[in-house]
Amino acid sequence: MKILLLAGDGIGPEIMVEAEKVLTALALPVMLDRALVGGAAYAATGHPLPPETLAKAKAADGILFGAVGDPRFDSVERHLRPEQAILGLRAELGLFANLRPAKMFAGLEDSSALRPEVASAIDLLIVRELNGDVYFGEKGTRMTASGEREGYDIMAYRESEVRRIAHVAFRAAQGRRGRLCSVDKANVLETSQLWRDVVVEVAADYSDVALSHMYVDNAAMQLVRNPGQFDVVVTGNLFGDILSDQASMCVGSIGLLASASLSEGKQGLYEPIHGSAPDISGQGVANPLAMILSLAMLLRHSGDDEASAARIEAAVAKVLADGCRGADLGGTMGTAALGDAVVSALNG
Repeated sequence: MKILLLAGDGIGPEIMVEAEKVLTALALPVMLDRALVGGAAYAATGHPLPPETLAKAKAADGILFGAVGDPRFDSVERHLRPEQAILGLRAELGLFANLRPAKMFAGLEDSSALRPEVASAIDLLIVRELNGDVYFGEKGTRMTASGEREGYDIMAYRESEVRRIAHVAFRAAQGRRGRLCSVDKANVLETSQLWRDVVVEVAADYSDVALSHMYVDNAAMQLVRNPGQFDVVVTGNLFGDILSDQASMCVGSIGLLASASLSEGKQGLYEPIHGSAPDISGQGVANPLAMILSLAMLLRHSGDDEASAARIEAAVAKVLADGCRGADLGGTMGTAALGDAVVSALNG
């Protein structure tokens, strides 16, 4: 299996080291390669996604991705900003399905922003469409007839885009508890009405999955009020971006949430959802557990290695149950110490 490591910016390189420790401890027959991406790539080559990096990404079976984002480059042209690297990889590799699991680990109930008895029931999967919506629609600024500047971003979905993400979500629900909630804003948006219509059509192929619908504002409220009601949630790019970050705080820390971005084949890109966190970069205090859990998702989805993925997840659960905590969870353990603890749990 060929794995490309793209550490990126900020805390990305620090947490990538810990994921590599875990991969080494598993002693799997993999081939590792590395490349620059994001701000690090822009500083070295003048582009956040250089041709060499893209070529390596296309040749890899799975990509383990740290984070991109560097405030030094916030003022450069938008298409050259570090964050454009991840959008470019999604588009070039056809990564249209983002899986973001959120589950309450035993022992962390008091770390949630929710009451422990509410938080303890969290075990959900958000399936987010990645290639459409306002992020990829026509955008720009223009002058109105009255002489005002006006910004615009067009939200759009083709039915084929909705159909393929719906199939991913229904299949995910079949492998879990058989419930799928489709989140939209069909009472206001034509885009969402098409979304809902197509999801209903796809549901005819999955009689074993119970489908429900929810407006996005209600879904945000329900994630706080009663998150245990959700099994699999499927939604568009913008809504999924927001709801998955909200779910991360429901389970205690954004430093615990991994994600997978999948193509129609086995290739995927796997990353923690927390970003580059430049304010703590280089301090050795970043939580590497989401990065390590992203490695587990890579082995499961792109490597068909459920046993190794389950070993990693069990090791992380043990570390947390034993009281190991980083600064994001009110503890004192640093990045390297947490990575070492996971390796120890794997070997134990």
